[in-house]
Amino acid sequence: MLNKKTNLNGSLYLTKLAKLISELDVNSIDNCVDLIESVWKSGKQIIVLGNGGSSMTALHMVTDWNKSIFLKTGIHFRGRTLIDNIGLVMAYANDISFSDIFVEQLKNILLPGDLVIAISGSGNSENVIKAVEYANLNSALTLSLTGFDGGKLKLISKNNFWVKVDDMQLAEDMHSIFGHIVMQRLCNSN
Repeated sequence: MLNKKTNLNGSLYLTKLAKLISELDVNSIDNCVDLIESVWKSGKQIIVLGNGGSSMTALHMVTDWNKSIFLKTGIHFRGRTLIDNIGLVMAYANDISFSDIFVEQLKNILLPGDLVIAISGSGNSENVIKAVEYANLNSALTLSLTGFDGGKLKLISKNNFWVKVDDMQLAEDMHSIFGHIVMQRLCNSN
């Protein structure tokens, strides 16, 4: 049985989440999903990255998208993350710098027209910002998922899904929901 304090905290969190969902800019979400769908249908890569909890969101998105979208539509989904090869991440961190773990990987794989999706709750992670700056300079499309005030990432990304919330966990929840919206929409795209 839950005690009253635990129930109260859960209720408060869910109330905040429901309010945040009700205030989302649905047009912004649709525009971002349209972008992902367009890049997918053009056969270009969709490269997702982030730090900490956002790295796990990136992995979750790419896992869902690669498996489910292809199985449902038969159209190849060329998704990848820059965080799933821990050996490569650590080699760049050790041999160059942690702030270059994403940009160095992009130098090897990024092609014009690819989409880089950068996830950062604060929007101020240096390694994420450097990756988006590099992608912008190399004819790639960029989309950021941010919270708080969006940070520098919101300003430099060509496209942005911004969750106006000063709570990292709620921002991360919304980014995860965004990934599920993309999957369901593309699975039903024909």
